[in-house]
Amino acid sequence: MDLFLHRLSQFVPQHLPLVLAFAALLVALLVTEVMRLRRGWHEATPATVTRLINRDNALLVDVSPRTDFEKGHIPGARHVAMEQFDPEHKDLAKVKGMPVVVCCRTGTTSQRAAQRLVKAGFEHVYSLDGGMAAWRQADLPVAKGKD
Repeated sequence: MDLFLHRLSQFVPQHLPLVLAFAALLVALLVTEVMRLRRGWHEATPATVTRLINRDNALLVDVSPRTDFEKGHIPGARHVAMEQFDPEHKDLAKVKGMPVVVCCRTGTTSQRAAQRLVKAGFEHVYSLDGGMAAWRQADLPVAKGKD
């Protein structure tokens, strides 16, 4: 251990830009992870979403535009346009304790919806990572048309 500390004390001054870059990357990684843990919702893979639907009877909400929803959505998903998405709605208030999975075309809009659900007091919130594109890539079933 003494040899390691001796070499480290020689390495740091000789390679200061490298050490500073490493420290900056480490701090950025830690900040990103802390923010991810504190956001209150989880990113879910298509396999995780399937498990949540089958085992935990998760509510699936698709916040895609109507045209995207009609072109293809996860079977059993309920469509709510992001402009009309209201986590405080009385129907949603009844399911605050059960898992809610939010999805959209790419996964970006669903992250905003998931954040709104967490702020409204929902306990088990998930966003489909990669959206319907990831669902299709996993070769999972897709329903077309209206609800």
